[in-house]
Parts: sequence; structure tokens; C-alpha cells
Amino acid sequence: MGVGTRRAARGRGSASREEAGRAAGDGPRSDGVVDGRWLVGGRDGRLSAYARTDGGVLRWTQARPGGPRWTGPDFFAAPGVTDVSAAQGADGYVHLVGRRERGGPAPVEIVHAVQYQTGRPLGEWRSMGNPGRTPERAALVGAPVAAVSASGRVHVFVRNAGGGVSLRREAPDGRWEPWRDLRGGGVLAGTAATATGTGRIEVFVPGRRAAMHWSQSEPDGGTERRPDLGVAVAEGSPAVLETAHDRVTFHWTDAATGGVVAHRPGGRVVPLGGAPAVGRIAALRTVLDGYDCTVLAVRDRTGGIALAAFGTENEGGGVWWSPTGERCAHGPALARDARGRVVLAFVDEAGALRVARQADEAGLAMERSVPV
Repeated sequence: MGVGTRRAARGRGSASREEAGRAAGDGPRSDGVVDGRWLVGGRDGRLSAYARTDGGVLRWTQARPGGPRWTGPDFFAAPGVTDVSAAQGADGYVHLVGRRERGGPAPVEIVHAVQYQTGRPLGEWRSMGNPGRTPERAALVGAPVAAVSASGRVHVFVRNAGGGVSLRREAPDGRWEPWRDLRGGGVLAGTAATATGTGRIEVFVPGRRAAMHWSQSEPDGGTERRPDLGVAVAEGSPAVLETAHDRVTFHWTDAATGGVVAHRPGGRVVPLGGAPAVGRIAALRTVLDGYDCTVLAVRDRTGGIALAAFGTENEGGGVWWSPTGERCAHGPALARDARGRVVLAFVDEAGALRVARQADEAGLAMERSVPV
């Protein structure tokens, strides 16, 4: 599967005026990406991208489905919120969960806000409390991540003060159930969670001694611990992707080699190679040249972005990585637009959002990115 970056004859300046949109240096700048799936498609087919900035969250929105022009960034205040993660439900709602530092008797709380429609305002940040029952333990709670079941129930996972995982999820009536300790230990940053097409939640957690796995046997059922995996996972790197009906593949960066690996529960760990990667891996399942493929995007240690595309669940057939020539300050994101094209988004070293789209040619050739 060919992977590369298309370089038009006019080079970086080949984008149209509409594509260029905002000139470099205009508008507020991002100081970090939102964790989770921060590039998502709405029910109307438009993509939205989210990033962090001082005191809040930035959001950019496609002006029309599949089009080159974006609007924004819109700023949503989030005072004291130090970490933000995004998740999307089948209904198209985008859920943001964050870790907010307040000081006082409740120094840290987990908060939640919802965007119900593409381009519409973000709802109010509401407190979910904290699994730590004392101020000292509450302060040790990590950054949250979320997944949304098929019924729309939000599941929020955090590293608790004991170094394990705690879960709080919505009840069928929309209220929040109490925090539940899922146990585990030695949890590192980088928990990844997703919902399968049937609505089951799958969670992959890197740890100091082993990688941990929780999942549901049925949608909205109990979240059960599965056998640990004796691997060394780089903090902040894992991604969980549904690669067959109700079956997921875990991707992460090997802590020792920096190479990307893949694993399906019950199978073996498959090295995928590539230059040493840092940060969260972006994973997408799509159709390329009529074939079911998985696309991965990573940031290497120099800030360069590399892509790989291969037959889904056919990692053993070989994986080839291709540098895009683009550079980013944080992990990139992948999504499909309304025309089914692969879209790569990233925040560059100046704090600006840039977007590259799949070119109209065979394989996975990407157009040069343009600033948003």
C-alpha cells in the first residue's frame, strides 16, 4: 500500500486562498492537543478539531462537509482545567472530560462538558467529583479519558490515588453512578478507551509492570478485568481501534525500542517497526483502493510525522512507514471526511492547527498541509 505526501509543482504555496484560510500568526494559538479522538466527524458530515490553550479549549469546524475551508477557532473557557480528553458517541455528541485544579478543600475534580451539534457552543463544565475521598488522595488523581457506549452512556476512567483505575459512568436515567475502583496498579499515563460497534467498552492501560485490559462482555454491562499483558508500553502512546466486528486491536509504542507494535487479545504482539515514536498514536480504519486498511500516524523524536497503511489485521504481511515531511509539536490525529478521504490534523511547532487531505490518486498519497 503506497503511502506518501503529494508535493504539487507549486510546493507549499499551492493551496488555494480558500484553503489557506487564516494566515500563519492569526488568532489564538494552541499549547497542546486534546487527548483521545480530537478530530471527529459530526452527524452533518463536518469535521471538528479540538486543542488546548491557556484557560480553555479551542475548536475549529469545517465550513461544509468535505470542503477545504474551516471556521474558528472558537474559544471555550475552562479555568483551572489542566488536561482534556475527547470522546464521541454514536449520536454524534462530543464529550470533553477534564481534570480541574481548584485548591481549597476539594483541590482536584473531574469535569465534563458536551457539544450536542457540530459548530454549536460547548455546554457548561459540570463536576463529576473525584474518586479520592480526602484532599490528599484527590490531588493524586490523573487525567481522565472517556468512551461512550451505543446507548449514549459516558464512561470516564482515571488513574486513582492508589495507582489503579477508577470508573464513573452515566446511569440509564442520565445521572452519574458512584465512582468504582477497578483495581490494577502501577498505572502510567496514556489510558486508551473506545466503544465497539456493538457498544461494548474496551480499555487499555499502560503500567509499570504490565499493560492492563478491561472490557465489557455486553453493552453497558460490568467492566471486567482481562489478563495482563507482560509488555513495556511507552507512556501516553496507546490507541484502541475496532478492526473487525466487535474486535479491537491495541497499538502502542514499545518503551525499549520506540517502535510501534500491535496486539489483539488472545493473539501475539506484532512489531510494526518505524522510527522511534513519541506521544499518542493515531489509528484509523478506512478503505484504500478497495481494500480494508488500517492507517497509523505517529510523531517521531524529531517532531516529524510518519504514516503507515496496511491491510486491517494483516500486520504480518508487512508494514511500511513513510515520512510526510510535516512536523508537529504533539501527536497527530486521523479521521475520514464526508467524501471518505483520510484527513491528517496536527498542531505545528508555532501552535497553529494544520490539516492535510488525501489526494485523489492511488494508495495513501496526502496533499501538503494547509493552516486552518
